[in-house]
Amino acid sequence: WLGIASFGVPEKLGCANLPLNSRQKELCKKKPYLLPSIREGARLGIQECRSQFRHERWNCMVATATAAGPLGARPLFGYELSSGTKETAFIYAVMAAGLVHSVTRSCSAGNMTECSCDTTLQNGGSASEGWHWGGCSDDVQYGMWFSRKFLDFPIRNTTGKESKVLLAMNLHNNEAGRQAVAKLMSVDCRCHGVSGSCAVKTCWKTMSSFEKIGHLLKDKYENSIQISDKIKRKMRRREKDQRKIPIHKDDLLYVNKSPNYCVEDKKLGIPGTQGRECNRTSEGADGCNLLCCGRGYNTHVVRHVERCECKFIWCCYVRCRRCESMADVHTCK
Repeated sequence: WLGIASFGVPEKLGCANLPLNSRQKELCKKKPYLLPSIREGARLGIQECRSQFRHERWNCMVATATAAGPLGARPLFGYELSSGTKETAFIYAVMAAGLVHSVTRSCSAGNMTECSCDTTLQNGGSASEGWHWGGCSDDVQYGMWFSRKFLDFPIRNTTGKESKVLLAMNLHNNEAGRQAVAKLMSVDCRCHGVSGSCAVKTCWKTMSSFEKIGHLLKDKYENSIQISDKIKRKMRRREKDQRKIPIHKDDLLYVNKSPNYCVEDKKLGIPGTQGRECNRTSEGADGCNLLCCGRGYNTHVVRHVERCECKFIWCCYVRCRRCESMADVHTCK
């Protein structure tokens, strides 16, 4: 379904012609007005994944139609979508969160008939504290419901131990992404009263920016939990001495360790880090030492030409100088 992000106006194509599985197409036929929100959810997730990992060895590489051949010939994220690694966990979480965010936002904007603002918060509040619920609270519960309906599928229909573990992992990480949206809901208020005295406040719940949700999920990725590749009654931590520590529904889970992403692997679609731009002075993931995996880096000078010192001349044009600057650019060997 992630491929829907590349369609300009998906509703013009109709549900049958979109890259959806049979269950998703059926839901699409029942609720075609949600197509713009589904597309926006995919776009949000892909964009945030790229933003959070832009300085890492794995930079959330997204397969393109030209690289993959015909659209749908291979998964949009390639190897990482089915590898069962920490990267897989983040992809599933951020995409499920993106769908919640876009659908909920569309409800609040009044773009759909079956959802709008959160009606459960109307006519409530605290008279003694001088505030009441009002405005339009984001109905995140509807967004979460639709995300589950669209993305989750029953494990009982699958065969093979490994596939069941991976599917259970993906379902858990979907929910972890949705929980991140709910966890970061905030309360906004507006004051009412004579001369701005704030005698009474009207308050409503609103979702955080998706960038903030992305940061939370990146933190969950950094602290993700490796689970056993065998499911008995429930998923368990891989390390036996840690199995008494509970797994929470907002944790990100993975089964397999990640490759180092340093060297190109055409079979897995891993491009490696050769040629990637790095920061010579940084000690972080974007630093030349870490990003280049100890291979060293090349330095070349790049000339920048831009308009500068612009002034408005009466009337009616802008006059600018042409400024040049030189900068060192470092790329991995």
